[in-house]
Amino acid sequence: MSPALQVLTKVAVARKITVPSDRAWEAIRAIGRLDVWFPAIALCRVEGDGVGANRYLTLRHGGDVTDRIVEIDPTRRRLAYERTRSPLPVSSYRGTVEVFDSFDSLAVVVWTVDFESNPDDSGKVSETLRTAIGAGVDGMERDLR
Repeated sequence: MSPALQVLTKVAVARKITVPSDRAWEAIRAIGRLDVWFPAIALCRVEGDGVGANRYLTLRHGGDVTDRIVEIDPTRRRLAYERTRSPLPVSSYRGTVEVFDSFDSLAVVVWTVDFESNPDDSGKVSETLRTAIGAGVDGMERDLR
């Protein structure tokens, strides 16, 4: 029997927020406020520090998520994580969060997720991620203002 076909999908959300870019980067690199920013996350706990740290998330409607931090690049203001446990129907998941300067020194946050899934699940997972990430970036902006 051949393995199930998997497709690689990329979802990107880019938002300018009314927060200085340095402040946004410091909050993102701290790893642990996702329960404040994301409405769907009830609890966020971090074990470890920096690259190699694990982030454990409990979802409000049930389910657990585990992220492993794989990159923190202060020069490029980029954090990357691999989702090792997720209720989403994915076989791999890598998230990248980057902060850029807008012309007025406010932050442009670009949150990208690359995931592999069954082709039938790709569209639904993409929409779920777009909605969740958008709400999370909005929550980050409210928290940091």
